[in-house]
Order: sequence, then structure tokens, then C-alpha cells
Amino acid sequence: MSAVDLLREISLTQLRYFIRAAERESMTRAAEDLYVAQSAVSSAVAHLEKELGVQLFIRRHARGLILTPAGRELLLRARQVLNSLAESLEEIAGDAQAFWGTLHVVCFSPLAPFYLPSILSGLKEEHSGLDVHVSEAVAGEVGEFLESGRAEIALTYDLALGDGIQREVLAEIQPYVALPAGHRLAAATSLRLADLADEPMILVDLPYSRDYFIGVFTDRGLVPNIQYRSGSYETVRALVAQDHGYSLLHQRPATDTTYGGGRIVAVPIADVVEPLRVVVATLQSMKVSQRARAFADRCRAVVAQGQNG
Repeated sequence: MSAVDLLREISLTQLRYFIRAAERESMTRAAEDLYVAQSAVSSAVAHLEKELGVQLFIRRHARGLILTPAGRELLLRARQVLNSLAESLEEIAGDAQAFWGTLHVVCFSPLAPFYLPSILSGLKEEHSGLDVHVSEAVAGEVGEFLESGRAEIALTYDLALGDGIQREVLAEIQPYVALPAGHRLAAATSLRLADLADEPMILVDLPYSRDYFIGVFTDRGLVPNIQYRSGSYETVRALVAQDHGYSLLHQRPATDTTYGGGRIVAVPIADVVEPLRVVVATLQSMKVSQRARAFADRCRAVVAQGQNG
């Protein structure tokens, strides 16, 4: 079969289904993401394998789908084809269609409640035809979303993004000490880390975040007295408010009251501490769409408003 004949037998939809199955390592999860029957994804992959004459996946019940060398090559080429086509269609359509369609975004989970609602509200008002799909991820996963094509743009801290990721710094956020309102140190204008070393600490226990917070102490020859750990920002705040210890945090909610009704006081750190940088991130090798640029514009505005507010 000639290359021209082969092109007639392979559809863009089949390539889309194959890409999603490869990204999710599962026909079932791919079908859920695509809102189609699992049989549609299986049939698309089977058709590609038949027409190309190669096996694309090793199917293992316990480990899901594993790409063969031919599958990895097709994944790379298929992404290039679909991205190139999308860019060409966007250029042809011009401004009339630039802000229509689907945009896949990934957001670092602890940042999501602070920024995403306002970002999405602004996008809805300015670009009503834009359909934004948001995934949340922890540090280390955000870069994987961009590299795999599951997201075109990310709002995140500059943590563990890896090589090949373009970053635009929107803000630098200094950590602060979160204390229960009745704590003996709560009235301080600032606190040195040495003042806290013996106090019970509640650690934000997320990948890379935990290393940052522990490193704030160990870089100064101090060892924090970690009593509790939690990957939930609000659980950490609730534990602090109930006088189980202090924590180091970055983002500040509009209210100092926690879910349980307790209150937290934020005290600046007297030591010079490396801030965390809030960034919008994209893959360097990919051309950024108008849709993603619109998202980045809203991120700039909302993050700046948060800093000034």
C-alpha cells in the first residue's frame, strides 16, 4: 500500500484516540477522557495497527498499555501532525476563531483555589467560546502533563518542571509562619527560624514542597520538630488553628478562619528565605496557541491582583 493510500485509511480521530490511550496507558481511561465508548478507542488502535502492520501497544492486564518502539514513534509523529494542523487551521481562521475551542490546562493543586476561579470567570466573560478543561497536579506531575500533551499550558510554582519547559514568572511569594491566634508568638512582628526549631511543626507534605520547607531549616543548620504531616492545605491550617503546632505556608486566603472555625495568624519570617515563583509554563518545542495566550493573560492579571490586594 502506498503512502497516499495509507493516508486515506487513517483518520485524525483514530490518531487522537491512539494518543490519548498512550497518554493514559489504558483504553478505558482514554475513553472516559474522550467521552466515547471503550470499544471506539480499541477499534481505532486496532485499525492503526492493521493498516501500519505493526504492534503499537503491549497489552498487560496488571500494568495497562505499554508502548512498543513503533508505538513511541507514532506517538511522537501523531502529536506533531495534529499540532501542526491545529496551528495551520488557527492561522487560516484568524482572529474570528482564535479563541474558540478546547484548551487543556494543568494547575498545581495548592494554587488552584486561590487563582483558578477568577481566571476562569475572566476567560468566560472575555472569550465565551473557549472551553477550558482543567487538571490539577502536584509538583513533578505538572511537567509531565505538558510533555505528554495532556495540557498546553500550566499555572504552577517553579518546582520540578524539568528541561524543555518555558517559564514566565508572575510573582515571587515569600513564606510566612502560620500560628494559632492564641500562640505566645502570634503577636510578634516577625520570627526567626531559630525561634521555631523547637516548636511542633505541621508540614505541608507534598512532593518537592516538603523538601523546600525542610530545606528552609536545614540550610541554616536547624532541624524542624515535625509533629504532623498533611498533603491538604486546609488540613494543615485546621491543625494549626487548633494549636497542634505552627506551619510555613505561602498563599494566604481572604479569611484567617479555618473550616473548623479556628483562626490563624500570619507572621513574617525575619530570615532571608528563597521565595517560590508562581509561573505560567509551556513546552518550549510547541507553538503556543491564541487560546493558551488568553489563559496566560488572565493568569497575569489575577496573580498581580492577588499580590496588590
